[in-house]
Amino acid sequence: MNKISDADLELEYRKRFSVPEGEIISDSATAAKHFTAAIGDRMTERECFVVMLLNGRNQLVESSILFEGTLTCSVVYPREIIRLAIKENAAAVLVGHNHPSGNLMESSEDRKISDKIKIALNTVDIKFHDFLIVVPGGGGYTSFADKGLI
Repeated sequence: MNKISDADLELEYRKRFSVPEGEIISDSATAAKHFTAAIGDRMTERECFVVMLLNGRNQLVESSILFEGTLTCSVVYPREIIRLAIKENAAAVLVGHNHPSGNLMESSEDRKISDKIKIALNTVDIKFHDFLIVVPGGGGYTSFADKGLI
C-alpha cells in the first residue's frame, strides 16, 4: 500500500492553489489566493509576510515568505524587499501577510509598513501594486489597493 507523505500533500496543495511562475497577476483576488497557499498550514500559527515579484507584464517571477513572526506580529524590513526585488529584476511588487486571529482589518502598523515599503520601492523605480491581508479558513482578504490605500 502506497502512503502519501505530508510533504507530497503540501506540494500538491501548492500546485493546485497557488499561482505558478509566469502567470499574470491581474487582480487582488488572484494575489490573495496565492498568498494563502504560500502561507499554508502556518496560517493560524504565526504571521508570515510574503513577497510576490512581478515582471513588466505583471507575470509572477518569484514569491517567497520573507519574514515570519509570532501569533500577533512580524518584523518587516523594506530593505530586504528591495534587495530581493533588485536581485530578481522585478518591475513590481505585491506583499501580503496573514492575520491568524481572523481579523481582516488593517492595523496602524500595517499602514505604517505599507507606507515605508511604498516609499522605499519608489526610490528604486519599482512599482508597489498591493498590500494584502489574508485570514484562515477562506475568510477572505483585504486589499490596500482596492481600498485606495496605495
